[in-house]
Amino acid sequence: MANPDLSSISGLRRLQTRSISPENFDGSVGGGGRATEGTGAWNARDLGPGWKISPSVDIKAGETFDLATIEGAGKITHIWITTHTDNWRTLLFRAYWDGAEQPAIEVPYGDFFCNGWGVFAQVNSQVIAANPHGGFNSYWPMPFREGARLTIENTSVVDVRIYYQVTYETGGDYSNEGYFHAQWNRSNPLEELVPHTIVEGVEGAGHYVGTYIAWGVNSNGWWGEGEIKFYLDADDEYPTICGTGTEDYFGGAWNFDVPGQGYTEFSTPYLGMPQVLRPDGLYVSQQRFGMYRWHLLDPIFFADRLRVDIQALGWRSGWRYLPLRDDIASTALFYLDRPTARRPKTPTADDLEVHLASAPVPDLGSTPMRPPQG
Repeated sequence: MANPDLSSISGLRRLQTRSISPENFDGSVGGGGRATEGTGAWNARDLGPGWKISPSVDIKAGETFDLATIEGAGKITHIWITTHTDNWRTLLFRAYWDGAEQPAIEVPYGDFFCNGWGVFAQVNSQVIAANPHGGFNSYWPMPFREGARLTIENTSVVDVRIYYQVTYETGGDYSNEGYFHAQWNRSNPLEELVPHTIVEGVEGAGHYVGTYIAWGVNSNGWWGEGEIKFYLDADDEYPTICGTGTEDYFGGAWNFDVPGQGYTEFSTPYLGMPQVLRPDGLYVSQQRFGMYRWHLLDPIFFADRLRVDIQALGWRSGWRYLPLRDDIASTALFYLDRPTARRPKTPTADDLEVHLASAPVPDLGSTPMRPPQG
């Protein structure tokens, strides 16, 4: 994937821009702002059509909503979307290319936008921007040759309201562009003496372009000595690319520890640790982190196969490494020469769940605890 810059922005191209939102569900020419009913109809009752009658959609509990269905060749160039923080780990974002039955993207909503813990973190990167308070933006180019379908599944027990806009182009030649894939995998907790799998079993030619990890620490001490490994093509027991440590891969050093400040958040165009969640002395007992690494200037190319994993290592006595059993949820991003790939099983609501805090404990006095009555 070439790095976009301003040198080509002035070039004239015979392309068309379209956009899908609740105000124009199919992106049709002249189709925007025509709604006569929607979530804003009551607010616009004095104004009528054209005055924000359909700015959002409600997705019922357990249902899947089609954000966008596009026919023909094109490329998604920008996605903006927002909903309440409570929904960031209960929504599954998917994308299907060229009529495929299996999704190329299947990632929890918040994780796709580098906010995997359901707590807002500002992200200032080239391809993902997360802005106050939960305005999520993706600039990952997503080309397709025959069509595209983007969906959101609500895995929770409550209805969810979302606002969104999907911008795309048509009229170009996308025959030599790879299909964008995003896969989510969680180890909670990580198995004993087993690396966390970021992606495995991918076949075909392509290039790996990014990693986001929501890392929850389950013990005291430093947790980021583990190496990330990229097994390319014929690699079996040993990888072609082997990193030197977790904080090194994400562009930091020396425990992300600025003396006198401790763990220090940072967000740059290509890498960052924008989120550090510290214990609160009550229900939030462990530290949690959010980190991203975009391989935009340094994509990792493979011709036949791809596997990526990362270790979780700390320290024990005698300056020995200590294998850890942390909560690690990773999102792997890559382009591939085909619209589908082997992927992890679809996560359940329990697989997605984040335990960040407990609800207030009721004062029940001597009343015995019993299950709620139906």
